[in-house]
Amino acid sequence: MDEPKPLTSAFNRTANFSIHQVDSVFRAAAHAAAVPAAVPVTLPPTLGPLSAFAGTFTGQGFNTIFRPDSATTPTQMPGPINTTDPPDNVLELNLTDETMSFSNNLGSIPNRGSGPQADAFLNGVPYLQTINDVTTGTPVGIHFEPGIWLAVPSSTNPHEPFTVARMASIPHGTTITAQGTALPAVAGKPTIAAVDITPFFGGNPANKFTFQNQTAANKTTRRLPQDLTALIASGKLTQAMITDPNTVLRHQIAHQTISQTIIIETSTKPNSPLSGGPLPAVPSAGPHPQAPNFAGGTSNIAFLLGVPAPPPGGNGANANAFQMDAVFWIETVIYDIDVPRIGSGEPPIILQPLQKGTVPLVPSFVATLPFVPNKAYAGGRVRVATTQIQYSQKVMLDFNGLTWPHVSVASLVPAAPVPIPEHLLPLT
Repeated sequence: MDEPKPLTSAFNRTANFSIHQVDSVFRAAAHAAAVPAAVPVTLPPTLGPLSAFAGTFTGQGFNTIFRPDSATTPTQMPGPINTTDPPDNVLELNLTDETMSFSNNLGSIPNRGSGPQADAFLNGVPYLQTINDVTTGTPVGIHFEPGIWLAVPSSTNPHEPFTVARMASIPHGTTITAQGTALPAVAGKPTIAAVDITPFFGGNPANKFTFQNQTAANKTTRRLPQDLTALIASGKLTQAMITDPNTVLRHQIAHQTISQTIIIETSTKPNSPLSGGPLPAVPSAGPHPQAPNFAGGTSNIAFLLGVPAPPPGGNGANANAFQMDAVFWIETVIYDIDVPRIGSGEPPIILQPLQKGTVPLVPSFVATLPFVPNKAYAGGRVRVATTQIQYSQKVMLDFNGLTWPHVSVASLVPAAPVPIPEHLLPLT
């Protein structure tokens, strides 16, 4: 990370708040009145892979979106326009700076079964995502998303395995519920498939329409930024990134030592299917957990939906977000840190890993020792494992007779310095 990030919590929630079923409280109260005794402690349901979503993560990413260009309020381009593209869209490219804050889990969330289906007890992790555009060097807020990740136990009605779900609200006027599964942990780093931003006709991804604003060298199209010369010269933006935004994710992990990866696949239309569908987590065929047969969806305000043609005044959707697919990679990354001699009880030392020179985004680390008189850590190189979150998300937008993929990717690392375990800093 180039600059330290403020660690102010993004949440202001009542301390120790958690959800429990109300009827258990009444039973416990009745039992205590009859036989005064300690009420047994009930542990919250498992979070499964969502247990990695803890604390605050920060990082960098890339966002691409074809947005409508109204004839009434056209987007003014910085330079001249000389293109044969139809004047119905602007391709916006954003280099991004992101913060993802996770709150404590919500506890035991009762969902009541009917008939033979037993009650299901969910658990959830609230989160807040904020994204700034930093393409010009001046941060501009472009995304704000409060939401909840849910861990959903297996059920018989419907017959589904353990799944995870993401519920989110986006201030443009869209809410989503995306459900999916976590693949078994694999050793090493993930294989991240390509993702294509090219719009297409008739709901058929094979029937593509490539626009001139997708060509980085073209300086006279409807695109923001319009002239990419300086960004390309600096290495901050490439044609490969526009063609396949997941290039950014592969660049982050190219020189990293990753011991384990957990893959979470979610969709608002999970029977696509997830793997091998619009955004495959694994490019080759292979065994995958059963995905939900039905679930989720998107909901949009009337402005986004528009009025279908041909009714009077109907021009179709302004920008109907009708599907979202996303893959999250939860990676365990190993870093090497050179720790100097530290006297027992000395102030904590913030350190950078040796990988800082070869990896675009790394966390910092903190070394601290308990106070033991006349003892010290002699200094040396240590290896520390910590969590990294990467994601690739594709939202399908409908306007002007095409489907327009809106792709966002990011790599996120712990915002606070990662503590170096004390057993790696023996006192002598």
